Amino acid sequence: MDKNRWTRLFEWQRMNKSEEESKGQESTLKKKKDETPKTNWKEWVIDPSEEFYYTWLQIMTLPICYNWVIIICRTCFYTIEEAYVATWLTLDYLCDLVYVLDTVIGFRTGFLEQGILVRDLSRLKTRYLRSSRFKWDMASLLPTDLLYLHLGIHKPLVRVNRFLRTGRLNEALDRMETRTSFPNTFRVAKLMLYIFVLIHWNACIYFSLSNYIGFGVDPWVYPNISEPEFGSMRRQYFYCFWFSTLILTTVGDTPTPEREEEYMFLIADMLIAVLVFASVVGSMGDVISSLRDRDNVFFPDHELVKGYLRSHRISKELQTRVNDWYQHLHINKKITRENEILQHLPMTLQTATAVSVHLPTLSKVTIFQNCENSLLEQLVLKLTPQVYSPGEYVCKKGDVGHEMYIIKEGKLAVVADDGVTQFAVLGDGNFFGEISILNIKGNKSGNRRTANIRSIGYSDLFSLSKEDLTETLLEYPAAKRLLEEKGRQILTKMGMLEEAVEGEGEVEKTEDKVNRLEGILETLQTKLARLIAELESSARKMMQRVEQLELQTEGWEGIVAEGAQVEIEEKAKIKEREIGDGEGEGEREKEDEEEPLVEGERGEGDGGEESLGEKDKNVGGNEINEEEKEEKEIIKTETQQDEEGDEK
Repeated sequence: MDKNRWTRLFEWQRMNKSEEESKGQESTLKKKKDETPKTNWKEWVIDPSEEFYYTWLQIMTLPICYNWVIIICRTCFYTIEEAYVATWLTLDYLCDLVYVLDTVIGFRTGFLEQGILVRDLSRLKTRYLRSSRFKWDMASLLPTDLLYLHLGIHKPLVRVNRFLRTGRLNEALDRMETRTSFPNTFRVAKLMLYIFVLIHWNACIYFSLSNYIGFGVDPWVYPNISEPEFGSMRRQYFYCFWFSTLILTTVGDTPTPEREEEYMFLIADMLIAVLVFASVVGSMGDVISSLRDRDNVFFPDHELVKGYLRSHRISKELQTRVNDWYQHLHINKKITRENEILQHLPMTLQTATAVSVHLPTLSKVTIFQNCENSLLEQLVLKLTPQVYSPGEYVCKKGDVGHEMYIIKEGKLAVVADDGVTQFAVLGDGNFFGEISILNIKGNKSGNRRTANIRSIGYSDLFSLSKEDLTETLLEYPAAKRLLEEKGRQILTKMGMLEEAVEGEGEVEKTEDKVNRLEGILETLQTKLARLIAELESSARKMMQRVEQLELQTEGWEGIVAEGAQVEIEEKAKIKEREIGDGEGEGEREKEDEEEPLVEGERGEGDGGEESLGEKDKNVGGNEINEEEKEEKEIIKTETQQDEEGDEK
């Protein structure tokens, strides 16, 4: 009874677990369905850079090549047309269906405007309708098959307008050439495809011309098809293709033509053969030159180095070492000029490519661990690959260290001065020389190598120079302090760090002060140069303004001269009156006794004349003063405007 209970409990638990697992699976499936975005076919837009568009172009190559090959074949080889009519019609209308779908895709294909994909369907439609591609697409879809009703079903030449969709074939081939990993091979294959189509068309025309002249009339045309040997369809096509190949490649001897039609056909083929031969030679030359350019980019020029060694009569031992090094590069496809290859890419892609290739190797270095990713990305671009031959020293004891090394592949030995005794062996991922490029003060070795390191076999290393590291650390002061601290810790463990010397802090302070003063001096020099330039510009503007004022004040000289003459005349009149008054004083005294009123009147008259003269003077002087004030105010306002313009 107890066993049955336990078994029931176990079965019940299993049932519960299975139910929970099934519910969990159903919930996950529902979540996945909810997460998958539903495509809205009414607003569906195709991005030309997506994979779907590239795949569709590859599909479009099939119907286009079918029409170019089959239509002319069915037109000339009528036995092939009559034997498979149903098959040809089915394939024809399948190709037409693909053409229609391609037209629909043309209405939905987006385009870039200011770097952004346009998804407005109305704009896409108007752009496609106004393009020349729409006209060619519509012309290729014209229902010329209706001519079958008038000419008969065995006239496939009525579908010749399907050739007008060839632009899509060129676009597809260009896309495939840019995306393939073997562009040179693809170019050769594309050239062979063009030659095949050309020979195919020439073979079809040759068979049609033989039918027009008469089979077996002379040795040049196709033999009589009534003979069993030349009556089969395959024999007809292969013989014509072989004969066309002989003509266009000018390889073998062909029968001598006897009729004018034959001469005309052969002359045209000879001209086409010249173009074909030139295109083949030119294309193959381009392929070979591109391969050479690629080798020159990947590998240094071996021929120039060998010529240099021969001209300077270098020893054979050294020449064999150089040749072995080049042979190692070519056999193992080692790249020593990565920076030149990647320099054509934008900086972001250069960084991403270098990070994906070299960041795992750089992150193995102890002093670079726990550093900022941005610092590592900058350092990755500074790494230069180097290849060392067997027995070659990477560094020797006592040499000044200008770079550190990271082992990518190979083995290196730390050897004694005799070059035989090995103290240690360094393998993949190890590094050395990192302390010598940090300029840590108190280092007993004085930034010199402390060991001899020699390559056991062919070794691939990455080197990072001191200049590149210091240039990069200028932008990362915190990382610089961290690296120096790690370097001090390593030196203390090795016992290679001296104790702090007195006055070291003062030297550092003075160095900092000197650097700061140099920076201040540079800023002051720039400010002084700027002020001098502003002063020169303001002086030029002031001279121009003075010249303008001189031109404006040329008419005022006559006015000032007239005012001076008036003053001189008034002064002369006043003097004459004073003289006349002195001569007639006696008479005035007598007249004062006799006629006092007259004298008073005369005095009043004299005083009135004098007052009028003074009024005239005051009026003339006021007019001149007002004009001068106006001129001064104009000059002040204009100078203020010039100063404000200079400040701006």
